[in-house]
Amino acid sequence: MNEYQEFLKQKQKAKEHKGFAALPMNDKLFPFQQFIVEHNLSKGKHAVFADCGLGKTVMELETASQIVRHTNKPVLILAPLVVVAQTQREAEKFGFDLDKVTITNFENLHNINPLEYAGLIVDESSIMKNFEGQIKKQLFKYFHNTPYKFAFTATPSPNDPMELANHSEFLGYQSRLGMLATYFINDQDHTSKWRLKGHADKIFWQWMASWCVFIDNPNSLGYEIEGYKLPKLNIFEIIADGTDFSNDKLTLTQRRNVRKETLNIRCQKAADIVNSSDEQWLIWCSLNDESAKLKEYINESYEVKGSDNSKYKAETMIKFSNNEIKSLVTKPSIAGFGMNWQQCNNMIFVGLSDSYEQYYQAIRRCWRFGQTKEVNVYIILSAKEGTVKENIARKEEDAKYMQSQMVELTKEITQKELHSTSRIVTEYIPQIEMILPKLEEMKCKL
Repeated sequence: MNEYQEFLKQKQKAKEHKGFAALPMNDKLFPFQQFIVEHNLSKGKHAVFADCGLGKTVMELETASQIVRHTNKPVLILAPLVVVAQTQREAEKFGFDLDKVTITNFENLHNINPLEYAGLIVDESSIMKNFEGQIKKQLFKYFHNTPYKFAFTATPSPNDPMELANHSEFLGYQSRLGMLATYFINDQDHTSKWRLKGHADKIFWQWMASWCVFIDNPNSLGYEIEGYKLPKLNIFEIIADGTDFSNDKLTLTQRRNVRKETLNIRCQKAADIVNSSDEQWLIWCSLNDESAKLKEYINESYEVKGSDNSKYKAETMIKFSNNEIKSLVTKPSIAGFGMNWQQCNNMIFVGLSDSYEQYYQAIRRCWRFGQTKEVNVYIILSAKEGTVKENIARKEEDAKYMQSQMVELTKEITQKELHSTSRIVTEYIPQIEMILPKLEEMKCKL
């Protein structure tokens, strides 16, 4: 161990648990899910970074139920608007008592009294990735003193490992600035970019494993469970107005113009695919004009827009879940998080944004554990949008690498940590004592 690693190790200290031992659990949970919940409770504050389809909702509900039983006080579950109804359905399906469990959406935060709740569970906690986001600020401010806090998401840091800092700060392990100063170094070529210090790599992941668990498959925790194998994913790229992608870099205004110019042809190609099929389809778009045109062109289609009321959104998505709707047209920003649509195995993107997180989450609505068919994804773009596709592909490779590193580097550590009785926190220890001037020295001499 070199001097720097020893320095980091010395700055780490065991901190007394503020959690509690789990009571008997709902027997409908898989053993690996019970294991994670048990670990959550032993920590008191913890993050679960579990890939789509691993049962985050049922683990959230069990965690909430355990806190209620332990404290006899209410627990709050915060989720995206369209996920609230689905979470309530899951609670009914698994037989959870919601008498003291409040399930609501992020937009309703201003109506919540945080002092009423013994525990907070944040579903799709990647919403905290925005350092300056209003919801992030509210969560940090309102629930600073909440005894039990948990975060669940499949994409904890879709763009940059630095985004993990917000989860650490939210849970009270280390501030964003503290994490950056301890484990990262600023990239001089990019003032806003930080990268792990060379000697801090393994120690950083060890510290991460002390307050979160990464899991892409039950095998990551040593569990062999039938059914946790993803089906084949087929990606089909369709150029709406040419034969090959252009490498020209377009400004934001130019890209908007391209999207407008090719709107009809892109939407028509999507409609041709859907209308010629008897199967169920999920159609993703990013512009209101695209949504309206797709609704017009696609037979038997339903449209969910941001301006629709919450009741209509929930009812329409439940109908789609029940296979009562053949084609659903919506945006990843509306329905790309939390929904379980394994009954559908066909989707179309009528254009792409630069958000890899939205793209990945949208695909995983159908391509997830429990899906029994191959999943077909059609991406319809203008030839001039080649750089957008390349940008998504680059982010995808970066995300895959980071996920593989997180899982592999923490697999052994996590398994050991799950059986331990201490957690690691990093404390800032100044090396030079600050000496303040005496009051007499600060007085102005006349």
